[in-house]
Amino acid sequence: MRYLWLLLCAVALPTWADTRTANMEARPGWAVHPTDKPFDTLVADTVGAVKASNLAVVTQVGPTGAAAARGITIPGNRVIGVFNNDFAVRVLEQSTAAMIEAPIRFYITEDDDGTATLSYKTPSFVFAPYMGGNDELAVIAAELDTAFHAVALGAVK
Repeated sequence: MRYLWLLLCAVALPTWADTRTANMEARPGWAVHPTDKPFDTLVADTVGAVKASNLAVVTQVGPTGAAAARGITIPGNRVIGVFNNDFAVRVLEQSTAAMIEAPIRFYITEDDDGTATLSYKTPSFVFAPYMGGNDELAVIAAELDTAFHAVALGAVK
């Protein structure tokens, strides 16, 4: 049994290692923007594009630095939560439950070739479960779609 476990690990580990560094792929409800920029540059450009918009960086988190402190090297990975108080108040007026989704996040991943990709779930996709015919929440989500798209374009240019 022990040898079977070792054999399975020997076969599965290279597959797992290959998938954990795979580049982001398009999926329903997501916007994916591959770039030629290095990871750190795309992070800085995304933060700069948010600051130039009517949104604000609310959170930033990523496992890369903490992993490095533990002696583990992983590709660059950063989640940047973005929102503003005007949108928060307006969303709360429509759906208390929908605020669990704020801040909405940009996701920056380092690709296998050293470039980075900016991805995010579109705000309309994020808020869709809370709409239930709520036209005003749909309007807010559409405004956020436009704002997120503008930030993404500013970051990847």
